[in-house]
Amino acid sequence: MARMSAEERRESVIRAAMHEFARGGYYGTSTEAIAKRVGVSQPYLFRLFPNKLAIFLAASERCLRDTREVFAAAAEGLQGEEATQAMANAYTRLIAEDPDKLQMQLQMYVTVAAAEAAGDHELGEIARKGWMELWDTVHVPLGGDVKETTTFMAYGMLINTLAAMGFPPGHRVWEGLYPDARAKGRLEK
Repeated sequence: MARMSAEERRESVIRAAMHEFARGGYYGTSTEAIAKRVGVSQPYLFRLFPNKLAIFLAASERCLRDTREVFAAAAEGLQGEEATQAMANAYTRLIAEDPDKLQMQLQMYVTVAAAEAAGDHELGEIARKGWMELWDTVHVPLGGDVKETTTFMAYGMLINTLAAMGFPPGHRVWEGLYPDARAKGRLEK
């Protein structure tokens, strides 16, 4: 088996960190758990990242980037309602197939709130920058319409909340929100 480069190892740390932070949050996740998941020592982990916060920031940035890439790929060549449907369906698949993406987002928001309350704005600045890039990725295919973008993002956050609470597919709560509901005409505009 070939040895991993430092960059490949760094990537595996980010993936492992997303998984661990998604489950335990920033404060409930140890760097030991991340190192163990990757199969490296803690000292090696800190040769790749200066501290736990840097690992969390990298995992947060990756989570938002992955979501942006899903939206961009889904909307490629589409506009308006077609783009809305494609992005909504792609996002629904993303969080269903990789629940860590949703949980990492939620943990990021909680950690930002706690850090901001304590006067630490670094994480908040990075998270807000990533979220605005996400907004811009959605905004363009929706014709640059602020109301459409706001509605799309608001529905997405509600979907995040309902999914995090564990409402199963097919539950009545999804009827007005689930992307396929619009295609069936159950959601009025």
